[in-house]
Amino acid sequence: MSTETKGGDFAALFEQQKTPARRTKGWAVGQRVEAAVVQITRAAVFVDLDEKRQAWIDPVELLGPNGVVTVKVGDVIAAHIVEVDPRSGSVKLGRSLGKAGNTAALELARNEGIAVEGKVVTINKGGAEVELEGGIKAFCPNSQLDNRYVADPNTFVGRTLRFRVTEIRDGGKSVVLSRRAVVEAEAREAQERILKTLTPGTIIKGSVSGVREFGAFVDLGGAEGLIPASELSHDSHVRPSDVVSPGDVIEVQVKEIRQHEGQSRITLSLKALAADPWTALDVVAPPGRVVAGTVTRVVDFGAFVRIAAGVEGLLHVSELPGRVEHPSKVLTPGQAIMVVVRSADATSRKISLIPAPEGAAAGSAAQAASVVPGAIVKAVVDRIESYGVFVQIEGTRGRAGRGLIPNSELGTPRGSDVRKHFAEGATLTAKVVEIGEGRLRMSIRAIKDDEERAAYEGYQSKATGGTARMGTLGDLMKIKLKK
Repeated sequence: MSTETKGGDFAALFEQQKTPARRTKGWAVGQRVEAAVVQITRAAVFVDLDEKRQAWIDPVELLGPNGVVTVKVGDVIAAHIVEVDPRSGSVKLGRSLGKAGNTAALELARNEGIAVEGKVVTINKGGAEVELEGGIKAFCPNSQLDNRYVADPNTFVGRTLRFRVTEIRDGGKSVVLSRRAVVEAEAREAQERILKTLTPGTIIKGSVSGVREFGAFVDLGGAEGLIPASELSHDSHVRPSDVVSPGDVIEVQVKEIRQHEGQSRITLSLKALAADPWTALDVVAPPGRVVAGTVTRVVDFGAFVRIAAGVEGLLHVSELPGRVEHPSKVLTPGQAIMVVVRSADATSRKISLIPAPEGAAAGSAAQAASVVPGAIVKAVVDRIESYGVFVQIEGTRGRAGRGLIPNSELGTPRGSDVRKHFAEGATLTAKVVEIGEGRLRMSIRAIKDDEERAAYEGYQSKATGGTARMGTLGDLMKIKLKK
């Protein structure tokens, strides 16, 4: 088979159709065919038209963005017959019919849906002025220059591109073109080709073609997929533009392929190929350690704090110091805060946080005050209620060190105004009398009782020559009366 072309333009090819020789066993110029690739050489890609006839296409017409031929032996390609040699029977295929040189050729290209070549010479308010073969002037509206929004149409000036003829008026004096139709058709063919190789879970390389607030588009070599913002990183609080940029070559995993209104939508994931930070929770959030965090969200029941990329913990409102009407009164998104990891569960992906002690350094072990029954502690009045006084044990922050001294344990005269004896922020000494999950009860009166008991036992020890014995309630009252 000869691989030589006649080199004629489309107008000449059109003239060939007027002669009986324009058909060779049913094959005609302008006819659209689908044929399987049987051989690929540097000069041509050969396909089988039928059991007896082969055709060829210039490899340049089949190059991908990386300059490599996108088909292999066995693939089926769609093209048009652009030349039939009446003597040798050689059939040449093409994705376009070259440069259309007259109105008849343009009409054939329009009717057959075949692309023509033209050079963009200038840009005006509405679109691009395009020069076709033979000096024919045509117009391509801005909306038809590409299948995406074109910010600067002037980038097309001087380029020879392929267009579809969409309208011919006034005997060829007004010709309207669309490059978008060509690009979309090529994209559909490329997508069909690439979709045959993709299934959920497939890992593939692609180039970031666009970044939006909702995610990033990736060109997979003809087909385009979307990485939703939630699939870009384990850290949900970063913007897509902080993760990828247009032109970046990245490796992604196919998450889902589904049909929508006749089109295939490919959902991709970059996060799926990154290590999950929750698998190293003992390093990221070791219980009992002080960590530096950033408030990401404030809700009614507390605040979520980011302590590592993709890892958040909850600082419950009950752990916040003082009377807090709402967490937003003391915490705001973006605020830096030092916290202590109270507990961490990688399975449920839950981390409980408490405020870190004043001056604590990140990475240090939180030194909690000893809160055990019977301990005498210093505490600061947190708030005063009608039933008692809430205090925060010095050296602690949060619920673990916050307790209640009931009115009956304050040591104040019955019925007296508690606020006259205690003020918020004042420091007092109390005894821990009861502890439990989320419950800490203290007493000031118990300290006085202990002192009186110790005084009585000391008195008894002296009176009996060192053999002290426990006194009765009446004995204690006598001691009080003597005082």
